[in-house]
Amino acid sequence: MFFILRRKGQGLAEYALILSLIAILAVAALMFFSGNLNSTISMIGKKL
Repeated sequence: MFFILRRKGQGLAEYALILSLIAILAVAALMFFSGNLNSTISMIGKKL
């Protein structure tokens, strides 16, 4: 019984690690593209 509960906890830990990696990559991508995105939004705003 303990082994089954331990495996469920291990699966949850793996999902948490995957979700945290995705969150870190998303933040890094936003930081990388923020300058380009800001200039694009400004250009669209000026044309409107």
